[in-house]
Amino acid sequence: MTRGYAAVVGKIPAPGLVLGGVCGIQFGAAFAPRVYPQVGAAGVVFLRLLIAGVLLCLWWRPRRQALNSVKGAWGTVIGAGALLAGHHLAFYEAVKHIPLGAVATIEFLGPFVIALAGSRRWVDLLPACLAAGGVLLLSGGGVPLDPGGLALAAVAACCWAGYILVSSRMARRLSGGHGLALAVLWAALLSAPYGVAHAGSALLDPGVLWVAAVVAVASSVLPYSLNLEALRRIPPRVFGVLTSLEPAAGALFGLLILGQRLAWPQWLGIAAVAFASIAATFLGAGERPKSRETAKGEPAPGGRPSQAERDDITVPVE
Repeated sequence: MTRGYAAVVGKIPAPGLVLGGVCGIQFGAAFAPRVYPQVGAAGVVFLRLLIAGVLLCLWWRPRRQALNSVKGAWGTVIGAGALLAGHHLAFYEAVKHIPLGAVATIEFLGPFVIALAGSRRWVDLLPACLAAGGVLLLSGGGVPLDPGGLALAAVAACCWAGYILVSSRMARRLSGGHGLALAVLWAALLSAPYGVAHAGSALLDPGVLWVAAVVAVASSVLPYSLNLEALRRIPPRVFGVLTSLEPAAGALFGLLILGQRLAWPQWLGIAAVAFASIAATFLGAGERPKSRETAKGEPAPGGRPSQAERDDITVPVE
């Protein structure tokens, strides 16, 4: 089954994998509030991560020996899981206070910063200024946004940026989704005390479990598996830029599923952030390593980057 999955996913271009993940995440975020009255955001996060972690472990069957053989693998997995737990809790709590489109836009600033982190040219300040203007329009352009919700969305942005960097390292060091499965399961364990304390026995309600299962598959199992494969083919900086449609997807799913409406200046702000990301894509295109040669001067097998290229695409953090 894993070979069949790899064969199918291998035929999909990396941008298609990223965009598929974007839509899945935002659909799940819009679907989850159906059970907020019963278990709250904390309960949804715990069930989503738990179900996703179990499914991913059954699918990939990670083995301790495989991780023990790779230096630093366990630390990377633990770090990725902790960032996932923090991101999920902050994101879903934020959706309780402000529209999904606004949460997705603020959250997107995390990967957007990654997209600009390696730049050293003044022209790269242009998309940054455009994104900042978009956030200003979003926060003060019509529908009032709760400051607490904005703060939670900012926390989600920081966690998501960290997850991109850590999971990129995990994708390069570990084959398949073995590290991902353990990271999601670890995130579920970290969120368990908070989820159980807030939801209690309501977590066992069949209606709640059904919604949580849909959210887990749509927002965790498929997107994170697709993203992990995409991160094997493209640098984290480019991955961050390709998620430029996430704010618009969040606003659209929030409108269609939750009936959350935004004023036209706020839609304009979302568009500004998206266009800033697109601008960063074109401005940074010339900085990407173009060589696909190995140390011996031969193309890397399967069209994948060689070890030298992988070292080149590491995102600098200052």
